[in-house]
Parts: sequence; C-alpha cells; structure tokens
Amino acid sequence: MIEKPLEWDLWTQHSHILGLDEAGRGPIAGPLVVAGCQFVSGYKNPEIDDSKKLSEKKREKLFAQIKEDALWFMILIVSEKEIDQKNIYRATQDAMVEIAKAAPSDYVLSDAMKLPGIETPYEPIVKGDSKSISIAAASILAKVTRDHIMEELDLMYPEYGFKKHKGYPTRAHLQALDTYGVLPCHRRSYGPVRRKCELTLF
Repeated sequence: MIEKPLEWDLWTQHSHILGLDEAGRGPIAGPLVVAGCQFVSGYKNPEIDDSKKLSEKKREKLFAQIKEDALWFMILIVSEKEIDQKNIYRATQDAMVEIAKAAPSDYVLSDAMKLPGIETPYEPIVKGDSKSISIAAASILAKVTRDHIMEELDLMYPEYGFKKHKGYPTRAHLQALDTYGVLPCHRRSYGPVRRKCELTLF
C-alpha cells in the first residue's frame, strides 16, 4: 500500500496525471514492456502498489481492475531486436516518450526516467512505483503483460524455463543457454548471449 500517493497533492494543480513504468530491463530474453496509466482525479485503490511487492495472484487481479478503472492507459511491447539496436536505456526512454506524447495528460510522472522532447510538464521520481499510484499501476500493467509473454515463450521452449525465471539470467537459464543455444527471443547485446553467439562463430 502506498501511504500517501504523490497524486494527492498534485491533483490540486493537475487534473490529468500520467504515470509511466516498465518491466524487463534486466532479463537477457524476452521483450521490454512499457506502460502508462492515468486515473481520474482523486482515484483511490489501497491495493495498488509497486508490482514487485505483490503476489502473482494480486497482480493479475489488479491488472484487470486497473484496465477497468483507468481513465486512459497504453502498453507498448519493445522487441528484443529494438533493444539490441538502441540499448535498453534508450529503448525504455523512447517508449515512455511515445506514451507520454499520446496521453491526454497535463502532468507526467516517470519512474526515474528523463523524457526529452515532450511538451507536457513531467517529473522523474526515484522509486516512483512505491510513491505514485499512477506509476505503480503502470508497473502492474507492464509486469503482468510481460509475464504473460514469457509464459507463452515457455510453451514454445519448455527446456529454457521461461515461466519460472521470466528471462532473467538465473543459473538455470544460463545452463539452458549453454546447453540448447541462443533463441530468437534472446537479447544478443547482453553479455551472456553475446558471448554465446561469439563462441558459435568458431
């Protein structure tokens, strides 16, 4: 539970506040998912919190609730290829900027990300998903969407264990990468995958 969301004070000055967050910057496989969420002024839901603090069951419940309650939301899926081309920071930033430009907002809160080029006033908030209900909601939208994608990849490639580790470089994932090789969903610019690709060239 977020004791006093930042929006409680901000809504006295801005009626349409957008929160931005992402899921999947650290994994070596699977896409990045970036989401934006905007609620009506004064919206309350004590169950919404940083997605990392919530159980899978609670996230799934809130995922449906947020989509129903949101005044506006948007979810972008950034491919592994785009991550490799741009780097993860730039890919995240570009997606957040795209969402911010599309949103009908008059103020934007991002989870610690600067948003160059947008006309709407914004504020990057360190650990924003534990301080802002809008950012926390975006984190849930992004996390659950990405988890669903990784579960689909698990069905396609069961030997890699994507459902369990969600593409993060766990010991089991690195062992699977070493045993079975690089998949199309792996991020080739990330160290363990890049080194595996280099080894296969010789």
